[in-house]
Amino acid sequence: MAMDMTRRFDTQVQLLKYKVLKEVARLAFNDELGENLLDIPKTIIPGTTPTTRCCVYKERAIIGERVKMAMGGDHKNPNVVEVLPIACDECPVGGYEVTDACRGCIAHRCEHACKRGAIYFDHHQKAHIDKSKCIECGMCAQNCPYSAIHNFKRPCENACKVHAISMNEDKSARIDNSKCTSCGACVYQCPFGAITDKSFILNVIDILKRSDNGRNYKSYAIVAPSISSQFSYATLGQVVSGLKKLGFHNVVEAALGADMVALDETRELMERGFLTSSCCPAFVTFVNKFYPELSKFVSSNPSPMVAIAKYIKSNDPGAKVVFIGPCTAKKMEFQLPKAHPYVDSVLTFEELQALFDSRDFDLCTLGDDVLDNASYYGRIFARSGGLSDAITEAVKELGAEGFEFKPEVCDGIDACKMALLKKSKNIPMGNFIEGMACDGGCIGGAGCLTHGAKNKAEVDKYGRLAYEKKITEAVSMLK
Repeated sequence: MAMDMTRRFDTQVQLLKYKVLKEVARLAFNDELGENLLDIPKTIIPGTTPTTRCCVYKERAIIGERVKMAMGGDHKNPNVVEVLPIACDECPVGGYEVTDACRGCIAHRCEHACKRGAIYFDHHQKAHIDKSKCIECGMCAQNCPYSAIHNFKRPCENACKVHAISMNEDKSARIDNSKCTSCGACVYQCPFGAITDKSFILNVIDILKRSDNGRNYKSYAIVAPSISSQFSYATLGQVVSGLKKLGFHNVVEAALGADMVALDETRELMERGFLTSSCCPAFVTFVNKFYPELSKFVSSNPSPMVAIAKYIKSNDPGAKVVFIGPCTAKKMEFQLPKAHPYVDSVLTFEELQALFDSRDFDLCTLGDDVLDNASYYGRIFARSGGLSDAITEAVKELGAEGFEFKPEVCDGIDACKMALLKKSKNIPMGNFIEGMACDGGCIGGAGCLTHGAKNKAEVDKYGRLAYEKKITEAVSMLK
């Protein structure tokens, strides 16, 4: 089983996280969680030989912390991304270091560039950096003719483009919630899994069990269009069947919500003249925290997740709705006042895999069910540029071809920064910013089973199955 599951994830960190989620879900489904909670670390790490840490006892202690995250994490911390300090102890301190490439030259440009006097030399004239004086400005590295000074940042710090991660006194990572957008880039990039996202898997299991196969209320799974690039070992139709076997009454495409948003956002853009997208919650948070003066330009439309959930509950007020996708930031979004009345919980694809296996479902043996038919354009929201392509099409379908649509497609938070900076400085630019916090768009989300260029091709391939359907046709089916 372990060998097979390894092939379904990018990293061993994801596999370990999955094992914990699966065991927690299995016990919860069987109403055995309370009495067996303390046995989970021994179940995950049996025997006495450590595999990744100094001793098996530390490994099990870390698993204990992962179990807490699988059960919702620290409820006092509003952020869904948290650090496990006990797991965060193997990375170097980092910062600027002089490497062996230093030639001990006599020009000493690094020394002259440093305004804090942090550079000193040994008897071989090799440069060194006094960490007590260094402010990590990087001027020494920029001026070294041999490029001998490098900035050795921790993977989590490199991954975080908003500089929300620093170090505590004990050298473990610390997240500044005032800066964090909950995009999850640090979660995916941490090689030890010391940063992870809270899970709402117990909430979802409770929703499914209380539903009692639709006798008390109907539960709906909204699946993000990026699901077409995941679960590569089974067909998408088998995944849909698996969701219904878990207890969901129906499975709906978030891409239908994307079709709704594409039309409404196009109308709003034509009316207001300039907009930024509202689909990516990490991007919207980034605007609000770092460019608050531009918040007025964020589209008033809800995200596709909220749009389709609102539609579902307008037709079935007693329904429970669970969104399933690649995004950790969605776990923040669904708790917001504008979303929570419509979305009851959120799962990532990692967590869905754990749910399936906690019930011993073999998706490959299930028949193929179908999803509601969104348009090609709704489905390609999953990748960078998809929203802009959809608005281009919506302009045509709405008969507004005289309107000039000039999008700035931002693939990743660095590109978002540049576009927002241009707008804040009144530098000439387009009339629409499509902001995607993750590289590649939603297909690069931290909660994906796999990441990579092939995911874009799979999303486009899935979209082409509905290529003949117009956006307006897909939306009209909802009325």
